Amino acid sequence: MGNTYQYPKATRWLFYSICAYFIMNGAQLWETAIMVPAWTAAPPSSFIFFQKPYGLDFKMFWIIVHGIHESVFITALIFNWGIKSRRKLMVPLFVAHIAVRIWTLTYFAPLITEFQQLSYSDTLDINLQEKAAQWRNLNYVRVAIFFALNLLLISGLKIKEENNG
Repeated sequence: MGNTYQYPKATRWLFYSICAYFIMNGAQLWETAIMVPAWTAAPPSSFIFFQKPYGLDFKMFWIIVHGIHESVFITALIFNWGIKSRRKLMVPLFVAHIAVRIWTLTYFAPLITEFQQLSYSDTLDINLQEKAAQWRNLNYVRVAIFFALNLLLISGLKIKEENNG
């Protein structure tokens, strides 16, 4: 055991941040591949997924997952702040992440809440179907951006840990 290498805290926290991002990415992929196509298929009848008492509501899950991920990301940023090359990579990625989160909170979350509150009906509503399809298609873009940000963050592991300002 004496010959095991200990990575510096900056690198460990960057790795933890990437891992937290991958956990979030996995949940996003699962939801996007399995759940979103089902509930966007034929609104409002496909919104039965949201109906009480057993309706799906991932709000608390996403609040917790994003909260943990962003706390770890911020901690990684703090530990890597003195490594200029990493900081120059991580700050724009974090800003981009926050921009996508703002998009989520201003578009995706309110609209899915609206969908969840609609009453069940067997009648297909073309306008609602178009609205749900737009949500689904923009969600593909959003999830791809989150994946891309995490993949870009991985490149930070190649940057040496020397304190360079």
